[in-house]
Amino acid sequence: MPGIEKLPIEETLEDSPQTRSLLGVFEEDTAAVSNYCTQLYQAMQRIYDAQNELSAATHLTSRLLKEYDKQRFPLGGDDEVMSSTLQQFATVIDELSSCHAVLSTQLADAMMFPITQFKERDLKEILTLKEVFQISSDDHDTANNRYSRLSKKRDNDKMRAEVVEDVYTSRKKQHQTMMHYFCSLNTLQYKKKTALLEPLLGYMQAQISFFKLGSENLTQQWEDFLGTIGTSVQNVRREMEAEVGQMQQSIQQIETSCDTLYAPCDPDPALAPVCRNLTRKQGYLYIRNKTGLVSSSWERQYFFTQGGNLMQQGRGEVAGGLLTDLDNCSVMAVDSDDRRFCFQVTSFDGKKVVTLQSETRKDCEEWISTINNISKRIYLSENAEELAARVNQSAIEAVTPSPSFQQRHESMRPSSKGRVGRASSISSVGSEPSPALSVLSLDALVAPETPIQFDIISPVSEEISGQSKTAAQSGRRSNPFGESGDSTSEESEESILHQLFIVRFLGSMEVRTPESPDVISETMRQILAARAIHNIFRMTESHLLVTCDCLKLIDPQTQITRLRFPLSSVLQCSSHQDNKRLFGLVLQPASERCDSRAVGYIFESNNDGEKICDSVGLAKQIAFHSEMDRKAVEKRKEQDKAKEKQQEELSKQRQIEKDLEEQSRLIAASSRPANPPAADGQFLVLSNSPSEDGEAGDEGKKTGESEA
Repeated sequence: MPGIEKLPIEETLEDSPQTRSLLGVFEEDTAAVSNYCTQLYQAMQRIYDAQNELSAATHLTSRLLKEYDKQRFPLGGDDEVMSSTLQQFATVIDELSSCHAVLSTQLADAMMFPITQFKERDLKEILTLKEVFQISSDDHDTANNRYSRLSKKRDNDKMRAEVVEDVYTSRKKQHQTMMHYFCSLNTLQYKKKTALLEPLLGYMQAQISFFKLGSENLTQQWEDFLGTIGTSVQNVRREMEAEVGQMQQSIQQIETSCDTLYAPCDPDPALAPVCRNLTRKQGYLYIRNKTGLVSSSWERQYFFTQGGNLMQQGRGEVAGGLLTDLDNCSVMAVDSDDRRFCFQVTSFDGKKVVTLQSETRKDCEEWISTINNISKRIYLSENAEELAARVNQSAIEAVTPSPSFQQRHESMRPSSKGRVGRASSISSVGSEPSPALSVLSLDALVAPETPIQFDIISPVSEEISGQSKTAAQSGRRSNPFGESGDSTSEESEESILHQLFIVRFLGSMEVRTPESPDVISETMRQILAARAIHNIFRMTESHLLVTCDCLKLIDPQTQITRLRFPLSSVLQCSSHQDNKRLFGLVLQPASERCDSRAVGYIFESNNDGEKICDSVGLAKQIAFHSEMDRKAVEKRKEQDKAKEKQQEELSKQRQIEKDLEEQSRLIAASSRPANPPAADGQFLVLSNSPSEDGEAGDEGKKTGESEA
């Protein structure tokens, strides 16, 4: 015989819509079998009634034939031939009546009893189990609704214990009832075969025994055929008994192992740790549906992932429907006012936001990790679980709050000797921990108790305030974001590199060690955890303009420069290793104060964050070469100026020498006729240097005056 379809008893605890749909198929089959068996029972009952009527009629005929001799007919009452003939007929018919009576008894035992037992016992038992299962399922749903409505603000241990006990009892009752119901339905698949074959087998055997006076060959053929059918029925019965034994054993094992799963509480993490490497998950969740402007309701649905889609399916539905696309989506744990264990899924374009609630914290974290893995399209790779194991750290950061700075050990603070050198301007965040992390603690990377800025506010510095004062004195209107329109346009026109990216600002905070290669990774973790804790979902979208002089954040609507970072102040620019859309900048503000700290800015882009970091690195290289060229040009100019100055000094020195020679000749010419040369042979000595020439000229003037 072909294989027997069975309901999976192992999936009764999960109670998925697929299992309910399969259960509906079995229930439809049971209803069809019940209807058919009722009709067959009525037909066989007519055969049995007819056989009983035939047996009674035959017995009455035999009795009447036997009483023929007692009848007194007016004519022909003494006909002995007729009387003896009728007596022979009476004997034969009496034997036939006995055979019909035996046939009626055989039909009652072999034909009517099996189908009556199947109809009155088996089918009614399944109907009773169906009603009990429906009641237990309704009680379980009611208990789940009471548990999900537990108030977070008004925490009552007694009420919570009562609700948990109610959920435990109802879930256990539903599970046990469902398993026994499945067992009965599976058994029915065997019994419906025997219930149809055994009555027919009994009917044919009774007819064969009744028609023993028939042909031996025909009787032998029917006996062989019925013998084969009887063997098959016995085999099915033995297989049914073995399968029933296995199902009963499985029910006992499942009841023992699933006793801890009935209560809706987090299991022991040591026995059932959170699995963060999943790329597929299914189960029941509560979804928030808006019923008005400020009101909402929660509905329990069955959710499952299919490829890159999140599907939902109601109880009784044949197939699930698409809820949202998970590719490049964002997911994070949220803190609801009236519900626990909630998380939120936001689509790639940010137009659709879905809030879901799980039953336990473990289930919530597994859903977040699974959706986070699917959003990175890990499910498309061959070794999805191995790849998910490498990137699940980002999911942990999204649901784990940042540790407070007060709880960190003071002895882990590094000394000034423990600092490492400046890292490369383009690096990869989230890689293996560097050796610096063995020395630097979290306090060494991020400034303790520093506030986190989640919106773009123009930084207040002395340079900007000085520009505003100068603009106020000159009567010009200053840009409220500290930018000048003329200088912006001139810099944009003179810059060689112009690249525009769409980014969303996540947050910024001060950092202590801007040279560390892990400071951006820690800043991302702190800001993402803070956004998850404080339920901050809004992100300011801007256009990031990368030029050879600076980085600008421009408002896409007003085209006003929100922030301007000189390229020289950019110390690091790196992207996240797992989520390539996240990237960060470490900036050193241009301030004369000694206590000025670097600031880490975290952004999310529509494009690959590495492209933005490469663009910033290219801009710094271009700026570096431009600065080298400018310095070379200035150096050549300085050399040219030095040569010109040296030429001017030489020409001036030559002019001074000529003037001194001319003056000396004039003095000599004026002193010859009046006085002859001195007896002691004194004469005027001229020096080559300008200072000596000046001194000699003064001495010559004094000498000439004295001689005159």
